[in-house]
Amino acid sequence: MTFQIVINLIIAVMWMFLSESYTVSSLITGYILGVLLLLLLNRFIPDTFYLRRIFKIAGLIVLFIKELISSNFSIVKLAYKKNPEFEPGIFALPTELTSNWEITLLANLISLTPGTLSVAVSHDNTHLYIHAMNIDDIDETIGSIKNTFEKAIMEVTR
Repeated sequence: MTFQIVINLIIAVMWMFLSESYTVSSLITGYILGVLLLLLLNRFIPDTFYLRRIFKIAGLIVLFIKELISSNFSIVKLAYKKNPEFEPGIFALPTELTSNWEITLLANLISLTPGTLSVAVSHDNTHLYIHAMNIDDIDETIGSIKNTFEKAIMEVTR
């Protein structure tokens, strides 16, 4: 990925020098041309195209913002009920993530969304213990986390 970014920046600077226009618009034009060249020569470059990973990172950020807003609304609705009935608890989330920073990212995303808090990680890094403010169905909650955050993290890192 870094190799492709460096190549793209070199192409952008070369375009700026060859066009003898030392402006930001000329640099941006060269960068766009570099992206197009990297797309055309993608099969000769050993790694996947780097903008795909950047789009996946942007998708993870959008997913987090969506989950943040929806969980805020659900916690506010729960807090302002006349007779709130909720069932807090701690459950174990089995995770397929392997590296420490993937697990840390998942734990932080879970902790940053209101109503959930990551409490601990198992010693073998296969389970993440989460405290939730309202657990209606544990399997549904686990499936929701695995289908949103864990899936997006795996798309970004692999």
